[in-house]
Amino acid sequence: MFTPLRLLLRRLLPNCIRSLGKGSWRGVRLYLSLFCCCLLLVIGCRPTPSGPTTAGSDSRLAIGTTAKIRTLDPADALELFAGNLLYNMGDRLYTYKSGTTDLVPQLATELPKVSEDGLVYTISVRTGVIFHDGTPFDAKAMAFSLNRFIKNGGQPAFLLADSLASVEAKSAKELVITLKKPFAAFSDLLAFSGLVAVSPKAYAIGPGEFQPSQFIGTGPYKLTSFGSDSIRLERFDQYWGEQPQNPGIDIQTFSSPANLFNAFRTGSIDIAYQSLNPDQIDALTKVGNKDDWQAITGSGSNITYLSLNLRNEAFKQPAVRQALAISINRKLIQERVFNGQVEPLYSLVPSIFEVSKPIFEPTSGDVDVAKAKELLQKAGYTNNKPLQIDFWYRSNVPTDGPAATVIKAFIEQELEGLIKVDLSSIESATAYNNLAKGTYPMFMLDWSGDYYDPDTYLHPFLDCAKGSVAQGCQDGATVSQGSFYYSQKMNQLIDQQRQEQDPAKRQQIVAGIQDLLAEDVPFIPLWQRKEYAFAQRDIQGVRLEPTQAMPFWSLSRS
Repeated sequence: MFTPLRLLLRRLLPNCIRSLGKGSWRGVRLYLSLFCCCLLLVIGCRPTPSGPTTAGSDSRLAIGTTAKIRTLDPADALELFAGNLLYNMGDRLYTYKSGTTDLVPQLATELPKVSEDGLVYTISVRTGVIFHDGTPFDAKAMAFSLNRFIKNGGQPAFLLADSLASVEAKSAKELVITLKKPFAAFSDLLAFSGLVAVSPKAYAIGPGEFQPSQFIGTGPYKLTSFGSDSIRLERFDQYWGEQPQNPGIDIQTFSSPANLFNAFRTGSIDIAYQSLNPDQIDALTKVGNKDDWQAITGSGSNITYLSLNLRNEAFKQPAVRQALAISINRKLIQERVFNGQVEPLYSLVPSIFEVSKPIFEPTSGDVDVAKAKELLQKAGYTNNKPLQIDFWYRSNVPTDGPAATVIKAFIEQELEGLIKVDLSSIESATAYNNLAKGTYPMFMLDWSGDYYDPDTYLHPFLDCAKGSVAQGCQDGATVSQGSFYYSQKMNQLIDQQRQEQDPAKRQQIVAGIQDLLAEDVPFIPLWQRKEYAFAQRDIQGVRLEPTQAMPFWSLSRS
């Protein structure tokens, strides 16, 4: 990437002005000559867009990230940045109106017609839509895509496999989806980034039949190049909807936040997005409202929490878990580790949802040390017999270590010897493989919801398909989280909120789930992230949607 013209101006003009002050017209001519040469180089060497251009859009845009793209196959992609690429390259039956969380049709023509029992969804689909390879889109292609999502068995397959009984096209224009049981959030689930239509000619149905380095959908961009550190998107000229404001997007993956930061500061990329370190975000945010660049901030859906292994002797008593939950100074972590770039979290349901209930927030102050001491002492712990906690975190997540250190130091100091914390770390991939084995007594993890509904922060944490009070959970979500929490009452509440179609009644059930969470404490919420993107001053149309997606089609260069 070439240095932007505005940076050349910034570097050359001050010298030229200084020359004028000295009366050195020879110096002025020299700097003007150098400036003109640089200008010609910038204009002559800038890549020519391969697609047509629109007003105010004469060049491709470059987005930098540290995210590693494992796959672009929607039936196997579950990572955040891959989901954002699918959001821009593909279309789903439903999406959200820009700037809101209002569900609107995309490949569908209207919101679904739902049977009285809540099991059958009848959906009319668009006509006149084609895939990137020229294949016509219809209800059969949509049914193929959804069935492939389930049957190929990729990482996100459970999202549909757990809910759907069947998907079939009744005609070219009508899709019928039948659920195993009512699911109140199902329409929102259909807006999940991976539930895009894919060309039946380019993909196959079968276990493990994935295409990680290609994508052929119906969206406003088509994939033209996929490499280990770069991805190239071109505007799809035959897109059925509104055309993008730019001819294409180049995605560059950097090996570290430092490299991403430096590339943005020097103007080598137009936008820096996911992820920079807190100090780098702080540095860019402080000058983001000046003439150098733009800082765009949005509420985040990513939460960080502690998973407590209820099979471990240290956490078998609810009183101990309750004491720990109210002993953590979340505001201290917010300031010391993240420079204010996260929000304290007091429920598994983040505050982006109105139903979020701050069940772990003290009535006064940042923590309730006195109550925590009382609970620990009733559980039998003293200064001579302290609670011993083995606290694990991910070694490859830069902020996990500092946050764990702050938690340990505060708890040991404020609880005056009632708790002793031993810190250990391990690489995240190894940790994820070991969680279901019960390896870790307490582990710091993070989670981003798959669809815009509180259910995606409840069911994947608290549901247990098989278990007992004596043995804990043996099969279900709480096993994969490393908690092994089992509660028949919780299972019933989770099931009720999923099936309840009345929003007011469902909200009451979700509130009850959070109340029970405060009693049983299989997980301790810590913080929720804010979302940040940084754009050069001449880039327009940068926005972070409430659903955490960044649209590429609105981006242009002024």
